[in-house]
Amino acid sequence: MNILILGSGGREHTIAWKLAQSTTCRNLYVAPGNSGTATIATNVSVSVTDFQAIKEVVLNNNITMVVVGPEDPLVQGIHDFFLEDESLKNVAVIGPQKAAAELEGSKEFAKEFLFRHNIPTAAYQSFNANTVEKGYAFLETLNPPYVLKADGLAAGKGVVILENLNEAKAELKAMLVDAKFGNASTKVVIEEFLDGIELSCFVLTDGKNYKILPTAKDYKRIGEGDTGLNTGGMGAISPVPFADDTFMSKIKERVVIPTINGLQKDNLPYKGFVFIGLIKVGDDPFVIEYNVRLGDPETEVVLPRLKNDLVDVFQAVANQTLDKIDIEIDARAATTVMLVSGGYPEAYEKGKEISGIENIENSIAFHAGAQIKDNKIVTSGGRVMSITSFGETYQEAIKKSYQNIEKLHFDKMNYRKDIGFDLN
Repeated sequence: MNILILGSGGREHTIAWKLAQSTTCRNLYVAPGNSGTATIATNVSVSVTDFQAIKEVVLNNNITMVVVGPEDPLVQGIHDFFLEDESLKNVAVIGPQKAAAELEGSKEFAKEFLFRHNIPTAAYQSFNANTVEKGYAFLETLNPPYVLKADGLAAGKGVVILENLNEAKAELKAMLVDAKFGNASTKVVIEEFLDGIELSCFVLTDGKNYKILPTAKDYKRIGEGDTGLNTGGMGAISPVPFADDTFMSKIKERVVIPTINGLQKDNLPYKGFVFIGLIKVGDDPFVIEYNVRLGDPETEVVLPRLKNDLVDVFQAVANQTLDKIDIEIDARAATTVMLVSGGYPEAYEKGKEISGIENIENSIAFHAGAQIKDNKIVTSGGRVMSITSFGETYQEAIKKSYQNIEKLHFDKMNYRKDIGFDLN
């Protein structure tokens, strides 16, 4: 079958790498793709939110499955667009419909869902520009630190955690009144701070059945020791050492099952990945957020551990026969380290040539913000490439990733040297 992946990051390169291993995948297309996907698929220069152009690619190339990588097209309703079009309605789309994608599209929507279905999460209230004074008053009732979240999509940058009450009030005003995050912060959710250690749980559902995939933990801050600005993710490990059988059964009973049941009760049509951002407080899991797609860079450690043919798994999602599939997981640990452009997550330069990729051994380089230009691979984004390795332990795997990073070079290349530091 012919398959189209939407997206251009490390997540999409990983999905492409996994799908390309399937005997039932004949032609693979990625829109717009990157230098990594170019070596295993056909890149198509189309925006992930240009639904009309995507339709033409699908019809012109006899594509029967579309795998949606990023959140934007899902929140904008690409799945619904396919279902409503006579010529596209039989194409399988991996990703939820618009109504369900609001779980990521709106923090307030997600919070209301969590409370409605008694899923453990932090207490919260939401505010807009007309109720900013009430927001100040709510902040005064909380203990620091203060958590402020832009309601809409803000490219992973819409969450601010501050220690100082006055700074939190100023930030609330900047988000609501001064539109710091544009339309994303016309509404802001303020919630109580939960103190614990974070992890991600990945679930695949066909709308009726579900499978829990390996857990992962990512590292968001730019600096060692989880310091500095938030990023899209600087590295990840899987499985998470502290997520033992007892803790996983709590996640399943208290979070996963109520989430899948809640989607059905609320009539939220869902065929795809549910990314559940969790925090372990004491011995209990609490939900921080939902994402309606795979995370990045967690994908780069979760999918390589999946032994199944991914096309078969996705077809089961499309046909609502996921209960007939046994998910097989590689018992080894996987780790990934993200190489980023100097200056990221603030201003950075593009177009820097990347050298040494051909020297990598016993690791996989998943390209993200990288493109082919004049037959050279050059940087094209903040997060450039992630280096994934396997090991009997995550320490062994991370060592391999760092050994291979030493063979790579581009001007002002930066990366965290302490991925997994908090798990020793």
